[in-house]
Amino acid sequence: MAVPIAVLDCDLLLYGRGHRTLDRFKLEDVTDEYLMSMYGFPRQFIYYLVDLLGASLSRPTQRSRAISPETQILAALGFYTSEDEASMQSLKDDFYSLAGMPGVLGVVDCTHVAIKAPNAEDLSYVNRKGLHSLNCLMVCDARGVLLSVETHCPGSLQDCTVLQQAALTSQFEAGLHKDGWLLGDSSFFLRTWLMTPLHIPETPPEYRYNMAHSATHNIIERTFRTIRSRFRCLDGSKGTLQYSPEKSSHIILACCVLHNISLEHGLDVWSTSATGQMEQLEEEYEQMESMDSEAYNIRQELLLTHFS
Repeated sequence: MAVPIAVLDCDLLLYGRGHRTLDRFKLEDVTDEYLMSMYGFPRQFIYYLVDLLGASLSRPTQRSRAISPETQILAALGFYTSEDEASMQSLKDDFYSLAGMPGVLGVVDCTHVAIKAPNAEDLSYVNRKGLHSLNCLMVCDARGVLLSVETHCPGSLQDCTVLQQAALTSQFEAGLHKDGWLLGDSSFFLRTWLMTPLHIPETPPEYRYNMAHSATHNIIERTFRTIRSRFRCLDGSKGTLQYSPEKSSHIILACCVLHNISLEHGLDVWSTSATGQMEQLEEEYEQMESMDSEAYNIRQELLLTHFS
C-alpha cells in the first residue's frame, strides 16, 4: 500500500537555505552520532524510511539533477529538526505558561513496550517485571509533540542508563542546547541540563518548585497515554509486538512520527480518549541524587530566583 507523504520543496531546502552539498551527501559516509545529532534519527530508521517511501518519492524529471528519495528525506528531516533562538524561546514560553517553570526545553521520561522474547538465552530484554520489552526514551514539548525519541534500548536497562547512552545527552553535554534544560523525574540524575524534583522538600520554595515540576512533567505522561490509545499495537492489550527488537524499534518510532504528524494536522494531543498507559516501571529508588555541584547550584538558584 502506498504511503502518502508531503515532502517539502527540496529545491528550496537544498539550494535556497544553504544546503548545497546535501545532494551529494551519502549516508554511509558519516557516523551514527552525526546522523543523530543532525537529523534526530538513527541510520537504520532513515534506511527504513527510504525503503518505505522511495517509490512514492521517485518522480520522472527532465532535469539532469533529479533529487533522490534519500536526499528528499534527509532534507525534510533536517528542516523539521532544525533549531533557532526563536523556536527555543517559544518552547520555554509554552512550558512556563503551564505552571511557571522557567527555562524548560522539553520533558523527558522512559516507557516500556512489550515485545516477544528474541531467544531463550538473551535476557537483556527482560525488565524487572520479568517481561520482555524495549525501554523507550521520549522527550516532548508543552503540546505533546515529540522532540527526541530513542526506541532501541533493551528493557533490562534502567531509565538513567538509557538517557546516559542517548544521543541527546551528548548534545547537551557538548553545549548544543544552551540556556535551558529538560525536566526529568526522580529516576534520573540531576544534571546542569536536567532538572529533577527534590527528594524531600522542606521549605515553601522547595514545595513550590516540586509542584511546578510535577505539573509540567506530567505532559510526557499524558503523551504516553495518548500514543498508547492511538496505536493499540503498543499498549499490550492484544499481546506483545511479534517482531525482532530491531523491527519493533522501527514500529515504535514510526508510531511516534505519525503521532507528530497528527498534531501538525490539528488533532490535539489531549482529544484522544485514553484508557490506560504504556508500561512505565517504577524504579527501585526514589531519587537519583547527583554529586554534580554545578547542577545542584543551578537548581538552588532556580529555587531562589523563581520560587521564593
